[in-house]
Amino acid sequence: MSDERRSVAIHVPVLARVEGEGALDLRIDDGDISELRLRIFEPPRFFEKFLEGRHYAEIPDMVARICGICPVAYQVTAAQALEQLFGVELSPWARAMRRVFYCGEWIQSHSLHIHLLAAPDFFGCNNAIELAKIAPDEVRRGLRIQALGNALMDLFGARSVHPVGVRIGGFHGAPSLSRIQDMRDRLRDALPEAEALIRWAATIPMPQDDQAFVSVALRHPGDYAIERGGIAASDGLLIEAHDFDAHFAERHEPHSTALFSSYRGQPYLVGPLARLNLNHDRLPERIQALLAESGLALPSRNLFHSLVARAVEILLALQEALRLLEHYRLPDSPWVPVTPRAGIATGCTEAPRGLLWHRYEMDSDGCVVNARIVPPTSQNQARIEEDLRLSLLNFGLDHADEALRLHCEKVIRNYDPCISCATHFLRLNVER
Repeated sequence: MSDERRSVAIHVPVLARVEGEGALDLRIDDGDISELRLRIFEPPRFFEKFLEGRHYAEIPDMVARICGICPVAYQVTAAQALEQLFGVELSPWARAMRRVFYCGEWIQSHSLHIHLLAAPDFFGCNNAIELAKIAPDEVRRGLRIQALGNALMDLFGARSVHPVGVRIGGFHGAPSLSRIQDMRDRLRDALPEAEALIRWAATIPMPQDDQAFVSVALRHPGDYAIERGGIAASDGLLIEAHDFDAHFAERHEPHSTALFSSYRGQPYLVGPLARLNLNHDRLPERIQALLAESGLALPSRNLFHSLVARAVEILLALQEALRLLEHYRLPDSPWVPVTPRAGIATGCTEAPRGLLWHRYEMDSDGCVVNARIVPPTSQNQARIEEDLRLSLLNFGLDHADEALRLHCEKVIRNYDPCISCATHFLRLNVER
């Protein structure tokens, strides 16, 4: 039997180096892919149901528990949604420090993914320990940058894992001037390291995998969108958060406890490459020069460029945090009073892995009637499956089974899927 006619069944029961538990089923018959399923089988965690009946003041700390890697994204998205409904106008200090706080999460999450999860794939390594043997300085640099991101989260959140500093109306407290001065020094010292990281990432050999896809991300009139902006798509869409359901749909697939998302009936991409494709004109001049030096042309149609995009966003986040902390002053109060009201609250921010959307129905006492949260990984799941199919065809189905398996895992890890984030929502229909 020729390679073109063989039948291959590849099952990856547990994916390594991703957050959470997922699996992959691949079957090739007569030279074509007959089955391809990214299975997310973690038990649903029903976070939206847990939120029902809870007072608005509890929501930021509760949603932080959805993810240990990107709790800030959940806190800030929930806070902004409720603040908009309640007519809360944040102080300029609180608005700026929310962005700084979010920058810390981008720094630590992107650095963790680049050095510990994704880069080993491109060097033929099974894990970061093996990578550290051939690139020790680069891995140490990555861990230093990640630690700095954690410290920036701790500065405003009182801890870096499941922080507790955010409240509706601002923050519970404000860091001292001495702590801010120390952080500014650390941020300045990290800038050359982040520039070196971009140069290193750009030299890593990447598969040349050209695909057509729609990029979806926030876009802001003046800033590189992180914590605010309208929802934009590369086909020209630009809407507010409350219009999300009019353009994006979710559906169940039998093999996944996470929902699949579609935009105008098709898969779409969220995450660092989608953001860079849509917002590269918002980058500071120095970063644009580094991008030009790297040879990365934007918008990119190669999903493997997501690794370079993460490196670019690390430098952007460092620069933004330093800029916003440069003239730091202690506020009269780190928060403003809040008066709850009934209604629908929607909010959207850019988690490290992509667009994060929240919707809350609130009663007049400020308690949650129902909640819905759409995380980035569930939005990317259909795109990951489409990417796997196209990338495998480009790679060549005649490769040995082990090579096919490794390529599939490389594609999946490139998205940095936060599987646990994606499995907290499930509609239960019972027929008797």
